[in-house]
Amino acid sequence: MAFRDKDLRTPGPVLIGGRQLKRYHIDQPERPIEPEVEKAAYDLLPDLLADIVDDGTPAAGWVVLHRGADTGAYLLAYTWVWDNAVEVRVAAAGQPALDCPDDDPAHFVHLGRPAVGCVWELAVLEHERAAWVRHMLLPESPNLINYLRDTRAEGPVGR
Repeated sequence: MAFRDKDLRTPGPVLIGGRQLKRYHIDQPERPIEPEVEKAAYDLLPDLLADIVDDGTPAAGWVVLHRGADTGAYLLAYTWVWDNAVEVRVAAAGQPALDCPDDDPAHFVHLGRPAVGCVWELAVLEHERAAWVRHMLLPESPNLINYLRDTRAEGPVGR
């Protein structure tokens, strides 16, 4: 299959376990993320983030929910730690190659592999790194509100 852009949407931030997370949804132009996949992903999110240790860094980050072209769906939760580093927690569904128990895109399981993201998801990471520097590290007074408002533009993602 030839490479192509996918669609990126930003449905607005969510508060999970005291952590403010921007949301990014990546899907196929002809097939938006199904409501049951979205619900299953966000139902799992508190558990996915449960082991993050509070180190004094503002409790913020972003989530990418990505619906693959096949049966796969991927949930990546990125959180800021140590003031300037990112940790990621990943879950997958519907992808037997990643040890998912079936091909149900709403049956998410924690992914123990050290994945950071694919080419579509990494476009968001690029933006988030720059936004964190812009709003949290460069100013004399960090501005979490402005960071949370600063999202990658919606539309095609991939190139």
